[in-house]
Amino acid sequence: MDPYQSRFHQQWQHLSDPHVRALAWLLSSPDLLAQPAPGQPGTTATELPAQQTLPAWLAQLDSRPADLHAALKLHKHQRLGLYAENLFAFYLRQHGALYAHGLQVHDSHGRTIGEFDFLTYDQSGGRSGLLHWELATKFYLRYEDPAAELQRAGLYDFLGPNLADTLGAKLKKILQQQLQLSLQPLARAILPPGPVRAQAMIKGWLFYRDIRQSRAEYLPEGLATDHCRAYIWTVAELEQLQFEHAMLIERLHWLPPAQARADQVGSRQLALDSMRRYFQIDSSPLVLALMSPSGELMQESRRGMVVPDDWWARAAEYRSQHSQR
Repeated sequence: MDPYQSRFHQQWQHLSDPHVRALAWLLSSPDLLAQPAPGQPGTTATELPAQQTLPAWLAQLDSRPADLHAALKLHKHQRLGLYAENLFAFYLRQHGALYAHGLQVHDSHGRTIGEFDFLTYDQSGGRSGLLHWELATKFYLRYEDPAAELQRAGLYDFLGPNLADTLGAKLKKILQQQLQLSLQPLARAILPPGPVRAQAMIKGWLFYRDIRQSRAEYLPEGLATDHCRAYIWTVAELEQLQFEHAMLIERLHWLPPAQARADQVGSRQLALDSMRRYFQIDSSPLVLALMSPSGELMQESRRGMVVPDDWWARAAEYRSQHSQR
């Protein structure tokens, strides 16, 4: 079992509700960014409201998750990022910390110029005022030149699964644009008097073809060395991989390591057949969890992003066109 999955299961395997498990991951998983972000001191989240009582609170919520389910039903979740936002909003609201969620800033023509993900009451260290949170849950694949030796990556070497964005571009937008929103006069005009601190909470998984590339010496400056990491497999590589049980993870369930009943988990052959059929009609990568028995349950021991066999060629073209964007 990979190290992060092992730690997560040890801490949270008693949680059975999938939404509570997703919230546990969101609140306890390591950030993608190191502390502090390079050149951006004070911009990475350090402590959550009521963090010391989190395990007991989650256990109680797992036994009675109706309020969480009701809050999530208010939204149609088609995007994983929106689902994560609403999980976090529920947590903040339950602890009396939420001032506003999704507060938009408009210009004189009614056009939206920005949006605060979350505004909470800032009471840490005797402070007063508001705390502006930007939350992101991201999944990026580390591009590598197959002909090159192991080398330190740049932030723009981490590509979105569908080759539509990069980690470098996303972090630049969050740190240099979104976290600066409260400095704009139009934003200050809709906020109460007092200071506003801004910080980012950036969660997610980074995927590697060669897991050695996740070592500290090969990571770009600013990435946390303990981030959640997983593998990249082409269909051809998956066919060479030895495993017994696997489960395809739907996109809205990508956050925490999977835990399921035995009848929800398929065999190696079923997983391979499903992947072959899928990639005959679609090219969007999928997340596959390799599962191992744990008592009466099956738990994720390793995960990978399965990509079509031509993904690396398309990734090379995309990377060359988006080296600094």
